[in-house]
Amino acid sequence: MSADHSGSGRPLAWLPIHPEEIDGLPGELDYAYWAGVSDFPTDPARCVFYGVPYLSPPEVCARPLAHMPRLRVVQTLTAGVDHILPAVPQLPSGALLCNARGLHDASTAELALALTLAALRDIPGFVRAQDAGEWRQGFRPALADSSVLIVGYGSIGSAIEDRLAPFECARVARVARSARNTARGPVHPVASLPELLPDADVVILATPLTEETRGLVNAGFLTRMKDGALLVNIARGAVVDTKALLAELESGRLRAALDVTDPEPLPPGHPLWTAPGTLVTPHVGGPSSAFLPRAKALLRDQLARFVLDEPLRNVVVSAA
Repeated sequence: MSADHSGSGRPLAWLPIHPEEIDGLPGELDYAYWAGVSDFPTDPARCVFYGVPYLSPPEVCARPLAHMPRLRVVQTLTAGVDHILPAVPQLPSGALLCNARGLHDASTAELALALTLAALRDIPGFVRAQDAGEWRQGFRPALADSSVLIVGYGSIGSAIEDRLAPFECARVARVARSARNTARGPVHPVASLPELLPDADVVILATPLTEETRGLVNAGFLTRMKDGALLVNIARGAVVDTKALLAELESGRLRAALDVTDPEPLPPGHPLWTAPGTLVTPHVGGPSSAFLPRAKALLRDQLARFVLDEPLRNVVVSAA
C-alpha cells in the first residue's frame, strides 16, 4: 500500500497517489500513500511533505496536520486552497502551503466551454426530449456573436479564453482582482463589474474563493446582468449567493450552468436541481483523464525542488 521504509531514517513524504506509480521520485525521501480513506499509513510525526488527498472533505485533509511537527510543505492538488487555509495556524512555523495552479487548467476550461455550449444550445432539453421520444426543433442562442465576461482571469480564466477563441465571440472581457494588460487585451479590476455586466451574454466565474470573492455574485451583481444572460460557475459555490440566484432563475430572467454549488454536495430536493434554465454538474471540472499525468508531474517536480532546496512553485502562504 505504501513505499515507506520506516527504519531508513530518511524524511518522509505522504502522497495521495501511489508512489510506485510516479516515475522519477527523488531517492532522498521515503514515501507513503494516503488518500484520506484509511488509517494513517505511518507515523505522521516523520512527515515533512504532505500531498493533500484529492476530492476529500476539508476535515479529512486537515486531520493529520496536528500530528506533523516536522512538516515543511503542504501540497494540494487543487488550485483553490480554501479547504486547507483554516488549518494553516496548525502548521509548524515556516511550513509552506502550495496549490496546484495550472494542474486543472485544461480540464476545467474544457468543462467551462462544454457547460456554456450545452446551456446555450439547450442540450439538456434535447436529452429530455430524446428520453421522451419527441422531436423538438427551435432556435437557441449561439456562442458566436455573443459577449462573454470571464470573472477571475488567472491561469484557468486564460485557458477558458484560449478555448473561446475559435467560436467567433463578439467580444471577451476579463476581470481580476487588479487591472493589467495581456496579449489578448486588458484585464479590468473587480470595481469595473457594474459597467461590464450589462453587456455580457455569458458570465463565466473562474475566481478563487477568498473573503473578497465570497458572495461576490449577489443580488446586485445578478440584477446588472442582462435579461436572458447565462451564468456559468466553475469556481466555487460560495462565490454565488444561492438565494439571490434562485430568485433570478425561478423568474426566468437568467439561466445558469453550475459545476459548483452552495451547499455542496447539493442535497436531494434542493430547488437548484429543478430551477428553470439550470444545468448542474457535480463539481467535475478537475476529475478527468487529464488529471493523473499532470498531478504526477506536479508532485515529482515539487519533490525534486524540495530535496534540492530550490524554491517551490505555487506557494500560497508560509505559516507564521
